[in-house]
Amino acid sequence: MQYAVIVTGGKQYKVAAGDEIFVEKLEGEAGDKVTFDQVIAVADDNGIKAGADVKATVKGEIVKQGKNKKIVVFKYKAKKGYRRTNGHRQPYTRVRIEEIG
Repeated sequence: MQYAVIVTGGKQYKVAAGDEIFVEKLEGEAGDKVTFDQVIAVADDNGIKAGADVKATVKGEIVKQGKNKKIVVFKYKAKKGYRRTNGHRQPYTRVRIEEIG
């Protein structure tokens, strides 16, 4: 089975053809094609190539733009009536990996 390790949004993802991954928000709409040029490792039946030896790209298609689940921070002090809620939703892009080349 062939897979690759790509870098996008400051994170590393292990991907194979047909996988769907959630990455930090990318420019584009659903149906647009994206190419990941920062490939740090590729593995296939012949073994693993990593580092400067890798001359590969990973192509994918944007499936959806959206927001992750809300992360909630709740502060509370007993018997004082102090309650505070802060929240954050990180934008993401869902990408279907089509090929490793």
